[in-house]
Amino acid sequence: MKKWKSALQYVLMLAATIFLVWFSFNSLVVPNSNNSWADKINYLQKTWQQADMFWLWLMAGIAMVSHLLRAHRWKMLLTASGNRVNLISSFLSLMIGYLVNLVVPRGGEVSRCLNLLKLHKTPVETSLGTVVVERIADVIFLLIIIALAFFMQAEMLFDFMQTLPIDTNGTSKKIIFLLILSISGLLLFYIFWRWLQSRPALYAKWKKLLGGFQEGLQSVIKLKSKGWFLFHSIAIWVLYFVMTYCVLQAFESTQNLGTGAILSVFALGSIAMALPLPGGAGAYHTLVPAGITFLYQIPPADAIAFVFIFYAWQTLIMIVGGASSMLVSSLIASTKSK
Repeated sequence: MKKWKSALQYVLMLAATIFLVWFSFNSLVVPNSNNSWADKINYLQKTWQQADMFWLWLMAGIAMVSHLLRAHRWKMLLTASGNRVNLISSFLSLMIGYLVNLVVPRGGEVSRCLNLLKLHKTPVETSLGTVVVERIADVIFLLIIIALAFFMQAEMLFDFMQTLPIDTNGTSKKIIFLLILSISGLLLFYIFWRWLQSRPALYAKWKKLLGGFQEGLQSVIKLKSKGWFLFHSIAIWVLYFVMTYCVLQAFESTQNLGTGAILSVFALGSIAMALPLPGGAGAYHTLVPAGITFLYQIPPADAIAFVFIFYAWQTLIMIVGGASSMLVSSLIASTKSK
């Protein structure tokens, strides 16, 4: 039953992704054409051919530097949890995680921990704990980015939010519903925990799993240089911002946008990528072009073409990096087993 439920959830998420990508592509209106699918594809190809490849390749290089910094930050947490791994292994595992995320939402978090287990015998529960610490840090920085974007472009962003299909009525009812749901969840967890304690063998396994997970979470407290961890976190998000700047510079229709506009595009893109869809696809293809069209009067056709090419370029980097990392990891693992 659980497998069927998971399969259904994945099918629904995949269907939502396909629909949103189709919706965005179908919204592309090519000027002075019959607006057929062939016209739309030709327009995307023309936009790609007109893009300044220097900026796109620079973005790719910066992306790899950001991945290296993220891999080093993860290595710091793993070392603090008592698991010594090298930078190459953490980088390879991270890139495999990115690849898996393109297919299975959040599946990359588990797959990179499994790859690290294969390379270094690092307990999965401990490495998952460190991944949670990373995610908490990322959420904090994402909130800071959103706050900065609202501070710099507040009036335009509030106007844009009013255009989104979000029902603002019945807020108090929703809060009451969430409170009841939370209390019910806590009650069910208490009942489950008491049932688990009545079965010593199963409880011992769970205790070991939670112990390793807690060890991973506590890694940030055990860090010898918390300032170095903070530096890595700031540098990663600064590089993400620079990547957005590079891609915007690659297209004539977006290269004159100011810093506030770039920050808004970056914030919208980050929110879209954080949604539980494979690789953020669909959400990115609808939210970002709608935002830059409404906020900065970029022609809709140019906005959609920009987003499709930007996302495809990022995805290609992840596919090449992830597939290469899978191959190298397999070679390293087979060498160790001999």
